[in-house]
Amino acid sequence: MKSFIEYSANTDFPIENLPYGVFTSPKNAQKHIGVAIGDWILDLHVISHLFSGPLLKGKQHVFRDDKLNSFMGLTKAHWIEARATLQSLLDASNTKLKNDSELRQKAFVKQSEATMHLPAEIGDYTDFYSSIHHATNVGIMFRSKENALMPNWKHLPVGYHGRSSSIVISGTPITRPYGQTLPIEGADPHFGPSRLMDFELEMACFVGGPPTALGERVSARHAEERLFGFVLMNDWSARDIQKWEYVPLGPFTAKNLGTSISPWIVTIEALRPYIVDNYPQDPEPFAYLKHDDKFNFDIKLEVDVKTDKSPVANTICRSNYRFMYWTVKQQLAQQTVSGCNLRPGDLLGSGTISGDTSDSYGSMLELSWKGTKPIRLQNGEERKFLQDGDTVILRGYCINEIGVRIGFGKCEGKLLPALPFKE
Repeated sequence: MKSFIEYSANTDFPIENLPYGVFTSPKNAQKHIGVAIGDWILDLHVISHLFSGPLLKGKQHVFRDDKLNSFMGLTKAHWIEARATLQSLLDASNTKLKNDSELRQKAFVKQSEATMHLPAEIGDYTDFYSSIHHATNVGIMFRSKENALMPNWKHLPVGYHGRSSSIVISGTPITRPYGQTLPIEGADPHFGPSRLMDFELEMACFVGGPPTALGERVSARHAEERLFGFVLMNDWSARDIQKWEYVPLGPFTAKNLGTSISPWIVTIEALRPYIVDNYPQDPEPFAYLKHDDKFNFDIKLEVDVKTDKSPVANTICRSNYRFMYWTVKQQLAQQTVSGCNLRPGDLLGSGTISGDTSDSYGSMLELSWKGTKPIRLQNGEERKFLQDGDTVILRGYCINEIGVRIGFGKCEGKLLPALPFKE
């Protein structure tokens, strides 16, 4: 497959990808839906009339919305038809768009000139805890090697309900929060700025399909009909606030200070060639969590940290989505086993993704082993946790044996100093 749009071999956005996003540009101040192709964005608002397949010819309005929820709310069959239409329109052998110079002028925008926005209205956001290496590391740190995993961990995908209003697009700065902490065990708590700010290397999946009714369940076997696509996610965490507040109800203000996501949603169909074996599960899950097909992905993940004192980015973590113990199908099944209803645009966070080696840990908490092993950066600086002015950059991509690369772009955010607290 070859596109008439030229791009480099190492682009994140070849014709095999075509992720969806929402943008504004000098051509139009209104938010439009687009797909990334090389260094360009194809404006779907402009070419909505070209979605003339049997399923989408009566649904062209979804491409003229200012967010992706309506398109997400269609079915998997609609998404597949849209992808086939886009690949056909961008193919070098198809002259419909290629030779229409007037339409091309209107339809293509340089990514460098566009401003990206949240791709959907996120009604609800669940963050899971599904990487066995991360859960084990944290358990060893705060309990013991013998009791690293809680008794429920291998029986169900553990999760908590996050704050969807504080999910922000890549590039949005994050402010160090104030909160209560317990610096000295057994002493009184302290109030002030968090001292232990951290990133969390995650991915998140957008839920699609028509809304479900309260009381309706979705089993793991049928979950794929409801999974639209993935983004990178940095679930910023104030570790000292979290440690004091999370018992007995879990994370709260340590997590609602901001969660960054990348702007381009890479679809399940684009990722399908990179499916790998699911992580072995023992004990065997309950029936509602079982699915026989492979649904894990070989997505290579990297984390860079750039400080105010140096323009050089330091890669401090290389991990992989394939380390996930619980699949996203199982996460969705757990979300709905109680009859929880779903809406298109809901977001499922993976939880921190850590590998089995010390350079693949997906958080500063693990990389510095709770601050006992400082990370040395190229310019000589050291980090136990994030400092004000640090920029965290997440990247993810798949690559096959012939070099076809499917990427997610980047998820970036800079940590700003805490705002002075006024009574």
